[in-house]
Amino acid sequence: MERAFLTMNTKLLYVLTFFMSFFLSVLLTPFFRFIAMKFNIYDKPITAVKTHKISTPYLGGLAIWTGWAISLLVIRLISNFPTGTLNNLRSLIIGSLLLLILGLCDDIKKGGLGFKFKFLIQIIACLIVVVGFDIRINFIENYFLSVIISIFWIIGLSNAFNLIDIMDGLSSGVAAIAAGFFFVIAFPSEMIYVNFCSLALCAACLGFIPYNLSKKKKIFMGDTGSLAIGFILATVAMGTSYTKINPVAVFAPLLVLAVPVFETIFVSIIRMLNGKNPFLGSKDHFPLRLEKAGLTRSKILIVIYGMAFIFGMLAYFIIKLSSKDACIIFAIAVITLILFSIKLAKIKMD
Repeated sequence: MERAFLTMNTKLLYVLTFFMSFFLSVLLTPFFRFIAMKFNIYDKPITAVKTHKISTPYLGGLAIWTGWAISLLVIRLISNFPTGTLNNLRSLIIGSLLLLILGLCDDIKKGGLGFKFKFLIQIIACLIVVVGFDIRINFIENYFLSVIISIFWIIGLSNAFNLIDIMDGLSSGVAAIAAGFFFVIAFPSEMIYVNFCSLALCAACLGFIPYNLSKKKKIFMGDTGSLAIGFILATVAMGTSYTKINPVAVFAPLLVLAVPVFETIFVSIIRMLNGKNPFLGSKDHFPLRLEKAGLTRSKILIVIYGMAFIFGMLAYFIIKLSSKDACIIFAIAVITLILFSIKLAKIKMD
């Protein structure tokens, strides 16, 4: 039978993508945990910035990315995507694979890689997607400016998810919520790759979380996962126009990704105010400040998951409302985060 991408089959393909990515992640995570243990690939708490107390296997990010990528490749084999979709998928797979390898090298190498080298590889991955495949911020008319801002956006988000990966279930949970909202928001879009990539990533992260939270079978995603996940979400965010109702909706991705964006800005400002290099690690992350304020880690996860969900809902609302209402919602969101950051900054860290 001739393969075809038909509207009536789309829902079935989405369901298949989700469950395939989820179960692959569930099956591959313990496999990569075994590989990490066999080859002594552990995250060892040997520096002051580490928040865990015992050595923990890495490579969870490989399970997430592999489940995500294989599910997309299988869907490709059983259906024909609309014209142009394959190029977009190729760019995401190639670019995220480069970030995956970069993160893997950083996880394996003793002491990690230098941040300058990591930025160089990230720029190359961005150029592949932004210049090579022309996936960029399209509402900026000037091509050169669009390319520059798109590169900053992708690099910023890639490192933002790395920044919030300082507590079990945090980065992967926020990524799952964000990916889920990108699927919901982009669902009516003809940019099919956004829908499938988002749904597959959401499922893969959900498959990984139970292991990350487990005491007996714990595994970290490492830079291997956080950099690749941030790259995928940043690229997916540029793949749809969001709405034709109001121009404010172009800021919807900032709300969907409010948690990692807020963490990056907050930590960078705090570090610079204290005379520290914003690119070097320290225990000034906002989840750790919540812990210092007396919240347990399980409560912190609930608070941040709730925060990610609420801001995702706000993103959904602003694409549906008038410009005036969208501006009001966006302004309230920004003011709330500013007030939240002021409260957090008052919490003294050791």
